[in-house]
Amino acid sequence: MKKLTIIIGLSFCFFAGLITAAERGSEIQPDNLFPRVKLDTKLGDIIIELDRTRAPIASNNFLSYVASGRYDGTVFHRLVHDFVLQGGGYDLLYNPIKEYEPIYNESGNGLKNEMYTIGMAREKEPHSATSQFYFNLGDNDNLDPGKDWGYTVFGMVMEGSDVVDSLARAQTDVHPKLGWGDVPKINLVLTKASIIPEKK
Repeated sequence: MKKLTIIIGLSFCFFAGLITAAERGSEIQPDNLFPRVKLDTKLGDIIIELDRTRAPIASNNFLSYVASGRYDGTVFHRLVHDFVLQGGGYDLLYNPIKEYEPIYNESGNGLKNEMYTIGMAREKEPHSATSQFYFNLGDNDNLDPGKDWGYTVFGMVMEGSDVVDSLARAQTDVHPKLGWGDVPKINLVLTKASIIPEKK
């Protein structure tokens, strides 16, 4: 009975964390269903539009990281050509950034992992996404939900698709210290992420 009580308690704590995560970022431009974010890189700027109508939790989560400055000075640490460009997790020295609680998976929202969309990276557990995101470099329907949970799409590139293309042309290799594959040979830096003011 004691073991069951512990399991129930842990489950409650897990879902309580998800509820907190679901609310985080909702105060940022609260009446704007399609907020925009600018990502500054040395190769140019990328403007993405988030979709709070389909992916409110993921959109608000992303906005909270942008507003806190946690994406500034991070690197795109994973590049699989014609598949994904992933970032939002590590600084220039590959130290992990400070993360908020994981968020609920919204992959069944109808948005597809198509070219130039942005989605939430996660671990095998479906509700494990925190800070990391990726750009789709092709139509990746294998990332959409089917029998199992998929990967949540929460926005798309509105301007700067050519910048995404330029970043995606970088050469990759195994990281000499970390041993990770698909790491860009030169740092692809997200210099600054900023929320674009609403038009009056």
